[in-house]
Amino acid sequence: MSPFEHGEVFVLDDGGEVDLDLGNYERFMDIKLTRDNNITTGKIYQSVIDKERRGDYLGKTVQVVPHITDAIQDWIERVAHIPVDGKTSPADVCVIELGGTIGDIESMPFIQALGQFSYRVGAGNFCLVHVSLVPVLNVVGEQKTKPTQHSVRALRGQGLTPHILACRSTMVLDENAKGKLSQFCLIPAENIVTLYDVPNIWHIPLLLRDQKAHEAMFKVLNLHGVTKEPNLEEWTCRAESSDLLHEPVRIALVGKYTCLSDSYLSVLKALLHASVDCQKKLVVDWIPASNLESATAKENPDAFKAAWKLLKGADGVLVPGGFGDRGVQGKIIAAKYARENRIPFLGICLGMQIAVIEFARSVLGVQDANSTEFEPHTKSPYIIFMPEGSKTHMGGTMRLGSRRTYFQTKECKSAKLYGCKSFIDERHRHRYEVNPDLVARLENAGLSFTGKDETGQRMEIVELPNHPYFIGAQFHPEFKSRPGKPSPLFLGFIGAACGQLDAVLQRSSIVDNGLSKGVINDISAVKTYRTRTATRTTYRSAEYVYGSCNGLHF
Repeated sequence: MSPFEHGEVFVLDDGGEVDLDLGNYERFMDIKLTRDNNITTGKIYQSVIDKERRGDYLGKTVQVVPHITDAIQDWIERVAHIPVDGKTSPADVCVIELGGTIGDIESMPFIQALGQFSYRVGAGNFCLVHVSLVPVLNVVGEQKTKPTQHSVRALRGQGLTPHILACRSTMVLDENAKGKLSQFCLIPAENIVTLYDVPNIWHIPLLLRDQKAHEAMFKVLNLHGVTKEPNLEEWTCRAESSDLLHEPVRIALVGKYTCLSDSYLSVLKALLHASVDCQKKLVVDWIPASNLESATAKENPDAFKAAWKLLKGADGVLVPGGFGDRGVQGKIIAAKYARENRIPFLGICLGMQIAVIEFARSVLGVQDANSTEFEPHTKSPYIIFMPEGSKTHMGGTMRLGSRRTYFQTKECKSAKLYGCKSFIDERHRHRYEVNPDLVARLENAGLSFTGKDETGQRMEIVELPNHPYFIGAQFHPEFKSRPGKPSPLFLGFIGAACGQLDAVLQRSSIVDNGLSKGVINDISAVKTYRTRTATRTTYRSAEYVYGSCNGLHF
């Protein structure tokens, strides 16, 4: 999937490559999903074709209705009984997100299937929340309800009747607009909630609670007897305290897809989790990697100067994953700058590989050191194609999902950040690796591979011991970062960038002994922190890297 079209590709524990929306679900609810939690048209059609080839339909004509719609319903029912919260019993409620826009031809079989499904399970077992945009005309400030009225009418025309309206808008839905929606959409006013712009996305659950959206769902699903009031005290403290952060930590993100921030959504969230934990306001400077290269200095000197100004003004340098050779030299330059100037550096996947290439070129003097991804016939292949990979089929053939990494020593920074564990499980997505035949040469020159796989032949973590913070990881630690539980490598990175690494390492060792972690996770400490600061919440949208409510999905 192209990051320019889909945003990032989120990777699950079982190796499923899915839409970034599933990352939002995992982060907000702290759950572990599987590839089967992601239904696509291709998966459904493939399963129906496989059944037809096996003769399951006994030669009947295969049609969208009933065969495709039945397959969708069967998939939903099967996955709904699989627990994702670490418990053994099935969940009470299954949340289904039907993406796209009403009227899209791609979603019609799914809408038809859910219409049949709602009729089959009956009232009290199906609650439909319709998310709709209520635009505001800037000239007069009027909220327009017609788009929502038309979308509800179109939805009803396809067999689905919404029970709850979730109205996305820049401001609170006024009573006049809510009255119109209730009258024309035939939905009770108490079942219409407004999702307006907030300083950070963590306020959204609080908006839903304050408008009693959960009670509306309980009523539709007849759950009042088995539910209780949500405990959001810790979540509230985290959302409000993050609004009060003012001391910045500047991170230069040097990447290939910087024109679309969703391409690095999990990286941004992991940086945010870590910066809030360190009580710093995150500022991300986006640097297109190619703008750091000498060719840009000739073709576009202004872009070259701007990129270097951002890089030199950063507290930390992060090089995320990617594919292809565009911008690789710029990433190598960024890694070299961070290494030589002792700036905290974190390289993820490709970012780790370019750090190895840069070290080989600059320290070992191997000027033609390269990856076979960029130069297939290089004479100094420090990064090579993995033997088990496929060179003919690209889709789903990478080393994917949760894999185990064993620390070679507990005295390194990465091991300390993970609480001095012997091993960790992190998610991967790559088809190239550090050449094991050249590891000894690199280590003799000062580079330390502190994490390896179970065979000891695949390099997972690389560090520079004599550097304040220079770590590369072959895996993607950002995929398992959570609010209140930031990824250890990101927490160490932000800690180093703001001068708190020693404190972070000390806290990580305390966590390993079973004690509480961090001031931001201590509710009373957060409240104390807030009383020492201005308690008035100010809305700052331009400076917040996460913008204003960048997505809500039911």
